[in-house]
Amino acid sequence: MRILSGIQPSGKLHIGNYFGMMRPALELAQKGEAFYFIADYHALTSISNPEELRANVLDVALDFLACGLDPARSVFYRQSDVPQVTELSWILSGVTPVPMLANAHSYKDKIAQGLKPNAGLFTYPVLMAADILIVQGERVPVGKDQKQHVEMTRDIAGAFNRQFGNVFTIPEADIKPEVATLPGIDGRKMSKSYGNIVEIFGDEKATRKKVMSIVTDSQPVEAPKVDLDRNIPLQFYQLVATADKAGELRAKLAAGGFGYGEAKRELFAALMDYFAPFRKKREELAGNLDYVHEVLRKGAERANSVADETMAKVRLAVGLR
Repeated sequence: MRILSGIQPSGKLHIGNYFGMMRPALELAQKGEAFYFIADYHALTSISNPEELRANVLDVALDFLACGLDPARSVFYRQSDVPQVTELSWILSGVTPVPMLANAHSYKDKIAQGLKPNAGLFTYPVLMAADILIVQGERVPVGKDQKQHVEMTRDIAGAFNRQFGNVFTIPEADIKPEVATLPGIDGRKMSKSYGNIVEIFGDEKATRKKVMSIVTDSQPVEAPKVDLDRNIPLQFYQLVATADKAGELRAKLAAGGFGYGEAKRELFAALMDYFAPFRKKREELAGNLDYVHEVLRKGAERANSVADETMAKVRLAVGLR
């Protein structure tokens, strides 16, 4: 089984990135050949500062490696180190219906947030399809917000195969139901563009402040808390604590006499404990950037080898060779 996923270097990675994409991707890497990339081409749709982009790419590389990515089991690379993906994107655009792109939820959402409606944002799903198809990805671990893009990739690959012959494997999205859409501290979907994130490696003081500002209902301390399945502090806690500890916190909230402030303090402690080993690993990696760059270089070599095989078939199929 070949696995493919990518993550944009558009800002600091947050726990929604980790639990929604990174951890599932790392688990899947044990079951097949995994290709994971830093989507710097995609980031160009929202970042215009070159120094910011370079810094973000390095941050993502450090974060992913610190969180457990094993270069011996996964191919890890920068998207722009595999430029064949842009050629494939252009070829795939010839079989992609414009109405399908116009109906993309992500495009509509970003425009609503004030991003300029540039062609890169509009054709984002085609480039994402090229990312997946160029390595013949079979499983794509993503968050729920990317499900539609994987469905578009399936449609685009199917259209190409019907017109030019069976070149592409049809991929499937791999979405963990329990973290399909992780809420942010304001109750909306956790997103860098909403400014409602909890960073994986954020400053301790800043992280505490964010955790303590998580929105909750107005039930008094003494009241038994209801609707716990929608309680954001408890949702977060269940991700970073043992099942027994999560059950204890749920019971305390349900019993009453236990306030949200106390729950948030327990959550903050659990978050810091959970990510402490990763934080230590990241500090070690930051002191050995030559190793990080070598991992990306070797990953690009392997990814280019696979991309060349795919593009040879694509060029022949469409008549470019």
